[in-house]
Amino acid sequence: MASDALVRFLFQHKHVRGELSYINDSLQQMLENHQYPLPVKQLLAELVVATSLLTATLKFEGEIAMQLQGDGPVKFAAVNGNHLQQFRGVARLQSELQGESFNELVGNGYLVVTITPKQGERYQGIIPLTGNSLTTTLEAYFAQSEQLPTRLYIFTDITAQHRAAGLLLQVLPVEQDKAREDFNDLVTLSDTLTATELLNLPAEEVLYRLFHQEQVEVFPTQAIRFICGCSKEKCETALFSLGRAVVAEQVALGGLDMSCEYCNTSYHFTAQDLQDIHDKL
Repeated sequence: MASDALVRFLFQHKHVRGELSYINDSLQQMLENHQYPLPVKQLLAELVVATSLLTATLKFEGEIAMQLQGDGPVKFAAVNGNHLQQFRGVARLQSELQGESFNELVGNGYLVVTITPKQGERYQGIIPLTGNSLTTTLEAYFAQSEQLPTRLYIFTDITAQHRAAGLLLQVLPVEQDKAREDFNDLVTLSDTLTATELLNLPAEEVLYRLFHQEQVEVFPTQAIRFICGCSKEKCETALFSLGRAVVAEQVALGGLDMSCEYCNTSYHFTAQDLQDIHDKL
């Protein structure tokens, strides 16, 4: 099975494209230092897969942020990614979990998708949470923002090991009547896909299992990686932005520990470190 990779494919005689996303080691790196409840880890894993699949549908160089905001126990869950399939994610809880379903975790709220290309204007879409899954909300997002029928399948396994996988099918923006007919035929086949198959079979076997009667062109894989980007130097820059008075308070307290919310790495600043920063302000 492809590990931490995105696989794009195209049907030769159908106006439909697709993607497979497999996320294993990088998901472990993102979650291993956090004490999130198991359902929250699962939610973040789904969001990582969704971000990977959504990024791959965009023809741009830049960044994407997907945020779930709700009034449930999970107040906020977000994954930031880019066209290089590098991601990081975080969740914030405001109360104890009362259940494990999507609605019980997030409650009423929105999915906010922010796309920031290197060139061009920033775009933000805000979609009310639909149904009882992330996939139904995302399918509504595609229908609203791109007006392209899209089907998503996302499965996770967070118990024995941290891993997740997803499949996306999407209509190509040509010959819409024919494309929708093609799409409906392929969705009938893809609806037979099981979590066990997607999580355990290589991409080639998944595609053969579902679409062996079709001619499918598979493109080179793209690696997916967890990239946090934190450093002690960036924490120091943040301290500079707080001003002399705040830094002076921390000097008096004898030191400061700063933790990255994405990877939970802790950076320690001694009283002398803080004094040096204070003297530069």
